[in-house]
Amino acid sequence: MTVLASPRPLDVVADFPAIPDGWAYLDTAATAQKPQGVIDAIARGYDTTYATVHRGVYQRSADMTLAYEAARRRVAGFIGAAENEIVFVRGATEGINLVATCWAREQLKPGDRILLSMLEHHSNIVPWQMAAEKVGAAIDVVPLTHDHRIDLDAMAAMIRPEHKLVALAHVSNVLGSVLDAKRATEIAHSGGAKILIDGCQAVPRLPVNVAEIGCDFYVFSGHKLYGPTGIGVLWGRAALLEAMPPYQGGGSMIDRVTFERTTYAPPPTRFEAGTPHIVGALGLQAAIDYVEGIGLEAIHAHETALVRQTRDALHGINSVTLYGPEDAAGIVSFSIEGVHPHDIGTILDESRVAIRAGHHCAQPLMETLGVPATARASFGVYNGPQDIEALVRGIERVTRIFG
Repeated sequence: MTVLASPRPLDVVADFPAIPDGWAYLDTAATAQKPQGVIDAIARGYDTTYATVHRGVYQRSADMTLAYEAARRRVAGFIGAAENEIVFVRGATEGINLVATCWAREQLKPGDRILLSMLEHHSNIVPWQMAAEKVGAAIDVVPLTHDHRIDLDAMAAMIRPEHKLVALAHVSNVLGSVLDAKRATEIAHSGGAKILIDGCQAVPRLPVNVAEIGCDFYVFSGHKLYGPTGIGVLWGRAALLEAMPPYQGGGSMIDRVTFERTTYAPPPTRFEAGTPHIVGALGLQAAIDYVEGIGLEAIHAHETALVRQTRDALHGINSVTLYGPEDAAGIVSFSIEGVHPHDIGTILDESRVAIRAGHHCAQPLMETLGVPATARASFGVYNGPQDIEALVRGIERVTRIFG
């Protein structure tokens, strides 16, 4: 078995101490490994500079507050947003739930409709179901094209005034298919709907500018962007955030509290009750510095080459079925005839190849594909042709074992 070498501009695996020699980590879509710069930023935050933010009048607290807000500015610049539109949350899941609770439940009424797609992650389905049930709204689902992309032509035919919100994945976590987010936004707005884009799989591998897209909300998680867990971002248009009530009550999000009445701080503080994940924000800033130091265009080109090589190699194995488009962004999902994906994952692990096997929190998509689960290889900046070779060798071993 031979895999052609890619024009590989990236040679950064040494930056990732948790990846030992000979281990092919192909589960970046679940969570990315962390570069040393991110680890160092987190360690410094807890070691030599730690203090609370927005509360203390002593110098260390003031310095940490400045660093925390600098991280917010860095995130804003990263996605082409304004600083006061960046809300720090625990992850994309919390960001979507925040919008579902504080916007959808406030704005929707009986008879209104929400438009999703067939490939959405459960985190971009369940919160909208909960909101719809609460207010008496209904949900419609955009189908996929033959090559497993969100069918925007079908969406344009489906959209109508009853649709008040559209929520779509920028990049599918199962298929790697990339949404034309700008066109999707134009379709949503043509019907008078607001649109939320789930950018978890997009921001680690594609340049994102929310002003150019024109969407109303955008969410992503830090840990998929080579940053720490427990930190994520909700971006929302300032006017929309200003009109939304708080998500939680507590410290920091208030203007004034009395037992008779409480008034709330303006966004984004209004949505950040309690002591925030201070060091998580610093780690996220370091992660953004890292990926922008490499360049998102270079990362996308690198991962696209790896996807192409992987699909070319797997096309040569008759028992393998591939899902998603040929130009998928960083993700290759597949199945092997007569072998459960969990068995594929277990045997590959014996060969020191780490993949994801399961429904990937996308059970409606699995039903559409006609399978209970798939195996998924997903790439990061640290992967190279040697990882593809290890994957293909492992798959060939699976086919031998199962005949």
